[in-house]
Amino acid sequence: MKNLKEQNSSLSSSSSSLVAKLLNAQYYHFLNLLSFSLILCCGIIIGILLHSSLQDISSSSSLGIQRISQLFLVSSPLPPPPPPTTPSPPPPPPPPPSEPVHVGLKGFLEPPKKIMHDMGDEELLWRASMAPKIRSYPFYRTPKVAFMFLTKGLLPLAPLWEKFFRGHEDLSNIYIHSYPSSNESYPEGSVFHGRQIPSKRVDWGDVNLVEAERRLLANAMLDISNERFVLLSESCIPLFNFTTVYSYITTSTQTHVESYDQLGGVGRGRYSPEMKPRVQLRHWRKGSQWFEVDRAMALEIISDTTYWPLFYRYCHNGCYADEHYIPTLLNIKSSLGGRNSNRTLTWVDWTHGGPHPTRFIRYEVTEELLVKLRNGGDENRQCYHNGEKTNICYLFARKFLPTALGRLLRLAPSVLYF
Repeated sequence: MKNLKEQNSSLSSSSSSLVAKLLNAQYYHFLNLLSFSLILCCGIIIGILLHSSLQDISSSSSLGIQRISQLFLVSSPLPPPPPPTTPSPPPPPPPPPSEPVHVGLKGFLEPPKKIMHDMGDEELLWRASMAPKIRSYPFYRTPKVAFMFLTKGLLPLAPLWEKFFRGHEDLSNIYIHSYPSSNESYPEGSVFHGRQIPSKRVDWGDVNLVEAERRLLANAMLDISNERFVLLSESCIPLFNFTTVYSYITTSTQTHVESYDQLGGVGRGRYSPEMKPRVQLRHWRKGSQWFEVDRAMALEIISDTTYWPLFYRYCHNGCYADEHYIPTLLNIKSSLGGRNSNRTLTWVDWTHGGPHPTRFIRYEVTEELLVKLRNGGDENRQCYHNGEKTNICYLFARKFLPTALGRLLRLAPSVLYF
């Protein structure tokens, strides 16, 4: 019994000591947490105080530096003032609001300022063949004459033609087809300056002569003001002044293309049966290549895709397409042939025979010669202009060599009246 009591008292004392130890451990843990919290709060407060004090120090130091620099600037001598500058001009006023560009009929029909272009022959002929179906013009139109020169290089008789054209630029246009290898050009101020068209090589007696003629016509057709078209060579001269030539051509109701039927080897003998059935022997005609045509006839020539290919293919080796293509075309197309006078306006002398006409040099050029050429050398010969007789049969003549230029210039005022 006594032992049991002792055991109970020992158990109670041990349990109480265990509880006391547990309480002490939790108390120490609470104290640690509380101390850590106090330390953390103190650190945060100290950081905030340090941050604000540093900001005050930096602002006061910047103010101090600024004051020191101001004192330094005040104490140092001032630099001299810069020289006075002229006031800049006021800016230009803003441009007025742009209005939409409207292209009227005049702008649409205005010819190109430069006649040089990059079109090939096929493109050029297609472009130039465009024509209105309505024949009457809805605006006033002064008809111009296109003078088309077929040359090798520069015109050797250019000074004579300069006097002829001077003052009449509003009634004429000039087009020059020369060898592409010729790098020469006309000086500024010349009536021929900038009037050379894109050209190709041309050989005497070759079919490419007709190509050059069609090329000249097509370029001239691009200008709607051109109504008549005259083909001239580098050896041609005018037999009258510009006013007479212009009036004669523009008032004529007929074109002037020489076209006739000639027997023998230099006429029908040049015909190729391979042109059948479109071109037959009865259609074949011959004539001078130096023509004068109107706009309607020029359009037919440049837009012909039926007969020209046959001449291009079969008119070679002595055929001379330049003497046969246009005369034959006019004979086939009766609507054109009926308006043609069947004569040329360019005089030439074939009386000496041979493949080339007579050439005139300096000492042969006289007043009597120039007057005689106007009616072909026959005082009694009369030609017709609009159905009426006239003694003016020719407006131009060839072949005059460059050595004749001085005589021609001297005789021009008294004989040619320019």
